[in-house]
Amino acid sequence: MTDVFKKFGEKYRYSIVVFKELVKTDFQLRYQGSFLGMAWSVLKPLMLFGVMYVVFVRFLKFTDGTPTFPISLLCGTCLWSFCSEGTSQGLLSIVNRGDLLRKVHFPNYIIVASTTMGSMISLGLGLLVVIVFGFFAHAHYTWRVLLVPFSILQLYCLVLGTALILATLYVYFRDVAHIWEVVLQALFYSIPIIYPLSMVAKSYPVIAKLLLLNPVAQPIMDIRHNLLSPEYVPTVWSSVNSLGEAKASNAWLWLDSWWVSIIPYICTFLILWLGIHLFSKYSQKFAEVL
Repeated sequence: MTDVFKKFGEKYRYSIVVFKELVKTDFQLRYQGSFLGMAWSVLKPLMLFGVMYVVFVRFLKFTDGTPTFPISLLCGTCLWSFCSEGTSQGLLSIVNRGDLLRKVHFPNYIIVASTTMGSMISLGLGLLVVIVFGFFAHAHYTWRVLLVPFSILQLYCLVLGTALILATLYVYFRDVAHIWEVVLQALFYSIPIIYPLSMVAKSYPVIAKLLLLNPVAQPIMDIRHNLLSPEYVPTVWSSVNSLGEAKASNAWLWLDSWWVSIIPYICTFLILWLGIHLFSKYSQKFAEVL
């Protein structure tokens, strides 16, 4: 077993070194020239949370009335910022590093992976703030916290797969960047972040269940459920067999089946596989196109 790990380390040692340096460089360049530097990785989601809390919770009353909704909103904001930043930066990564591709020989996927990992570091800092605030915001920490890393890993795989697809397409079609901005806006409002799922479930229980089948919404809701509030935050698992009015329609009885809960996981796997496949197929021509 030791020999296997040794051979693996020797084979990918150069790639690992390049990956580490790119992650370090990308993360430092994000805040180069700013007075607060890396503190923006924490302040940015906090400021966004402040705006959302005042507008949607205080004025528009988008709340479920639970004591953990504000901290759940902060957690959702951090997680969404990771998805948005990771995919948007990943989309641009190959084109922005075109000069490096022509000068140094290394696996091209490292560029996209390093960019998404930089966003993961920002997410880690943001979640630390969420945990600290949770002690003052009625968060209920249980053994389910141990499940959070698995959901974060699933979310990262989803972001990485999406970034690989977008980075490949952007090399050939620059319109992808503008299209993705619109898609991100649509995705943001389709996920119960600024509004509780109970607001939708009261009048449209089927739509509420369909929202949870979104491969982006499912890990975000799972993280909020397991990290902050198992009692108040619904997930795709807890919503099975609880459709209420939806059971009256035979057309939607399939949403009451156990296998519905694994749809987001299947979608995540398919997106990651598609990203790896497309990137591997076209990455050899990146240097020529750029």
